[in-house]
Amino acid sequence: MSQHYHLFVYGSLRRGFKHPAYEYISHYFELVGDARAIGDLFDMGEYPVAVPGKGEHFIIGELYRIKDEREFSWAIGQLDDYEGVTVEAGEYPEFRRDLIEVECQGATQQAWIYWYNSSTDGRPLVESGDVLKYMQEKKQL
Repeated sequence: MSQHYHLFVYGSLRRGFKHPAYEYISHYFELVGDARAIGDLFDMGEYPVAVPGKGEHFIIGELYRIKDEREFSWAIGQLDDYEGVTVEAGEYPEFRRDLIEVECQGATQQAWIYWYNSSTDGRPLVESGDVLKYMQEKKQL
């Protein structure tokens, strides 16, 4: 396992999303701060997904660091299960976990992100890159 202990989240794992999975994140990871990463965010209906971009858009999210480095392998393994990275033989993983460069508090940091592993064709692009802002705007429509 690589010695990278940071995690970038943009959807249900963000504190403002108020998803039960955030309780898990906050137990094992501490918030470093608001962050952004190059990529595209799409609305899949039930949840947002991120895909690598060409630098035209940013994904808005949060940067976290594991509280206890000895627990990282186990904690990230649990998130891999939650995100659909870990699958049974013959199944296709919905997401993949990769290292990316993240901007946070004026500095660049490598962090893990969960990229969507399938097509986003025909799905709406979240122009702001911020799923929380996007959901608030959708409610007002």
